[in-house]
Amino acid sequence: MRTIKIWFYIFRAHIAPFIFSTLIIMALFMLQFLMKNIDELAGKGIGAWVITQLIMLNLAWMVVLAVPMGVLIATLMAYGNLSSTNEITAMKASGASALRLMLPALVLGAVVTFATFLFDNDVLPDANHKARLLFTDIQQKKPTFAIEAGKFSNAINGYSILALKTNEYSNLLEGVTIYDYSQPDKFILITAEQGTPSFTQDYSTLVFTLERGEIHQLDRRDMGEYRAIRFDRHQITMPASGFQFIRTNDAVQPRGDREMNIATMRTEAEHAHTMEDAAIHRVRQAAQEQFNTLFRSSAAVSTPNQAAQPSPPILPPGGASVIAQRAEPAFALQRAAYSGDLGAVESAKRTYNSYMVEIYKKYSIPFACLIFAFVGAPLGILVRRGTFGMSAGISLAFFVVYWACLIGGEKLADRDFTSPFMGMWIANILIGALGIYLIIQVARESPALSFTWFVRLRGYFPARRNAKKAR
Repeated sequence: MRTIKIWFYIFRAHIAPFIFSTLIIMALFMLQFLMKNIDELAGKGIGAWVITQLIMLNLAWMVVLAVPMGVLIATLMAYGNLSSTNEITAMKASGASALRLMLPALVLGAVVTFATFLFDNDVLPDANHKARLLFTDIQQKKPTFAIEAGKFSNAINGYSILALKTNEYSNLLEGVTIYDYSQPDKFILITAEQGTPSFTQDYSTLVFTLERGEIHQLDRRDMGEYRAIRFDRHQITMPASGFQFIRTNDAVQPRGDREMNIATMRTEAEHAHTMEDAAIHRVRQAAQEQFNTLFRSSAAVSTPNQAAQPSPPILPPGGASVIAQRAEPAFALQRAAYSGDLGAVESAKRTYNSYMVEIYKKYSIPFACLIFAFVGAPLGILVRRGTFGMSAGISLAFFVVYWACLIGGEKLADRDFTSPFMGMWIANILIGALGIYLIIQVARESPALSFTWFVRLRGYFPARRNAKKAR
């Protein structure tokens, strides 16, 4: 009963720091995402609901990255607080060992690992697919039609529009001039005192309503044919494409490797591996064919009146050049096929590696939750500081190292410098080894980690500068 109470108490110490730190990290990711893509979203007249959908879809990858770091911060804060208030010491005095006190963190890490894996495998691929298509649709939409006073606008194909004055509270334009280039055989100039542009409901046509103006039209084929028309009110329709926002049907669009679950990627990886084996077989056949061509050509030169012998031929004087001349056409064809097959081998290998990297990544990133709990529990006990600043600083250092290993391993695995498994799991292996070392230190009742050296080091440099000034 006492053990259950202790576990429940430790569980409760994790909840608030985990939720708070995860939300803070996701907010930072969201700020980075908006700053990076603000140019693509601003000025296009995209509705608030579309932008909200884009943000919600991108929250999926933010959750996968933020949860492991949130686990580390929560574990450091929970055990740091318990250690700084001597509650860990009291629990040990009641008969609980340090290893048993760290078990709740490992259990929580395992639960979060399993939940993150399910989310990463079942939810994230669909979210990535829909987010990519939605962002592509937004990129393809033209900016909202707008005219600046005194500047020509060429947003509508075949037309150049100028307004001397605009009204910030309405679409009313004053001093409108329109050059119509939509008909190659005619030159059309339209002027009006006022004009109001508006789109049709489907944004396929721009309707310009003009008041008190003139139309000047000149036939380019017959320069003598000219006419001018005055009007009090006139409407011009201009075909407009790209101003409407069209959603792509995500069900019929192909998916990338980050938009598939593990089962689909395994199927694609096996297909790529089969293609690689077939390409390697063709390469071997091409090499054998080149050797056979050389052998037949040399045999034909050495024994022109006899059938080619299976034994290596003896070349007569000048035979090498004759062999080269006779074999050159066949060699050229076989060399081209050989080069193409080598390229197919490399392409299939890269495709296979990319799928395997993503498969192992779907296991390694969720497993980092357990690894960070494995490190955070003993580190929190040794540090004995449960402040958010200290926990966030230590977590940031770990996460930078983890992310550098993950990105570096992915690049090396994609280029076949290391295996996909090692590229994606090296970070977990290194940090897990550190966790084992820290657990051993806690089990041996080692002294707490102290950061006073950093304070002394920080104060050393100003003291040294003051000493130099005194000299």
